[in-house]
Amino acid sequence: MQAQPPDTGGKPISERNGRAGAAPVRRWLESLGRGLLFAANFLKHPLTVGTFVESSPALVKRLLDGVDWQGCRSVVELGPGTGAVTRELLARLPPEARLLAVETNADFVAALRRTIRDPRLTVVHGSAADLRAHLRAHGLGRVDAAISGIPFSTMPEALRGAVLDAVRDALSPDGRLLVYQHSNRVLPLLRDRFAHVLGETEWRNLLPMRLFRCEQPIHEEVEAGSPG
Repeated sequence: MQAQPPDTGGKPISERNGRAGAAPVRRWLESLGRGLLFAANFLKHPLTVGTFVESSPALVKRLLDGVDWQGCRSVVELGPGTGAVTRELLARLPPEARLLAVETNADFVAALRRTIRDPRLTVVHGSAADLRAHLRAHGLGRVDAAISGIPFSTMPEALRGAVLDAVRDALSPDGRLLVYQHSNRVLPLLRDRFAHVLGETEWRNLLPMRLFRCEQPIHEEVEAGSPG
């Protein structure tokens, strides 16, 4: 029996192979572009960017593992940068979920809006301290989860407290906050606002990163202990 030629969908094999081979190159160029953008903004704004490289795949995976993202309907990300966590998070969220990303850096905001075309994602150029106003503006109430990569250790004390209060108050009673930082400086502030805080270290990053998993937010009305 004569061997049949492979089905190429009506296109020359060389053309199909060329397109398949171009995909890894395109992804590499996109990754390189994000890396250069991140490094350039770290040099311009070291206190607000916090690091000069994107989070490693190992860090992103460890940060997001252990959460039932399919059960989440609304999530916020504070300080998404160039979107290393954002992209993986969108891959795990269900089709009906909404992700609100709040970023102060205009270059990062523009890059996220240009490169991530997902209708579930809304990128806001603003401060995380105004999180509750951002949520209201986009028709969202309390959220199921929040992720923060903003460098709390380099923020002014008043702003640091305001951001943590805002994210705590934005969470539903069974919501959780995931934080990744280069130091433990934020840990006492997290323990003031959450009943359970678990810390761990991810070494498989260019700079080792501390991860904090915070559950059972202590909302102000509960903490006050008085009616009305």
